[in-house]
Amino acid sequence: MYIVKRFLTMLLTIWVIASLTFLIMKMIPGDPFASDADVLPEEVVENMRAKYNLDEPVPVQYALYLKNLVTLDLGPSIQSETRTVNDILIAGFPASATLGIQSIIVALFFGLLLGIVAALNHNKLPDYSAMIFAIIGISVPSFILAPLLINYFAVEWGLLPVASWGTFQHSVLPTIALATTPLAVVARFMRSSMLEVMNQNYIKTADAKGLSSVKIVISHGIRNAILPVVSFIGPLFVALITGTFVIEKIFAIPGIGKYFVDSIFNRDYPVIMGTTVFFSVILVVTLFLIDISYRLIDPRIKLTSKGD
Repeated sequence: MYIVKRFLTMLLTIWVIASLTFLIMKMIPGDPFASDADVLPEEVVENMRAKYNLDEPVPVQYALYLKNLVTLDLGPSIQSETRTVNDILIAGFPASATLGIQSIIVALFFGLLLGIVAALNHNKLPDYSAMIFAIIGISVPSFILAPLLINYFAVEWGLLPVASWGTFQHSVLPTIALATTPLAVVARFMRSSMLEVMNQNYIKTADAKGLSSVKIVISHGIRNAILPVVSFIGPLFVALITGTFVIEKIFAIPGIGKYFVDSIFNRDYPVIMGTTVFFSVILVVTLFLIDISYRLIDPRIKLTSKGD
């Protein structure tokens, strides 16, 4: 019953986000063809507005918009007459997904490792070193780190290529730039959670029973300490897959982020709304799956609501 309620809540959330996106677009003064009104005949501009249903009343536009969303038809792009929003998402998502998945693997693996090492060596050199790295990683934004990586690894040392996409080597620098901040956040999360868990009574009991330190850390420490990190993975996953706008622009990666930024400057409303809803669906679905995964990680958690 809980899963059904969460699923319905997920659908409601997607509808609210889609509706707010539509309303925000309608609140922006003018329309995408306002600049063409001075250089094109009025009949041509009206025909262009009619093609994108901009001549219809707002309620009709909203109904058509929801109908297209339900049928997975996000409509044509205004700036690219030969491509639809679906075509743009299909073309850009593989690059964004590749970069995002690589980044989350790096962030989770090294972040969890740093957090565990720091916690197990509390107030020692490894702990101080890991936390210094974490502070630097959180403090330096990706758009500052990216040019530094390009300057040294590509320009000065010539070790890795940039400004193109296609091979694993092309993805190394943007992956590092994108993963550094979430890596540092995961490390701090894991360190704090691990320190709290390792001070619990059941850890002391397991130690008193003669269990090995490795088994205590793996079976009792990491398994319980990782739960707060799991709650952070959902938004992190979506942010790294869909939030690569700046990185994609800096490294000239043909991902969704690049198209989204271009659509804002070009006032391409269908692309803006389509990509926003697309990102939102990924986020909401991921959070839904994360909720369910809690039960798999910790069998003590029951997937029931208060009324069940």
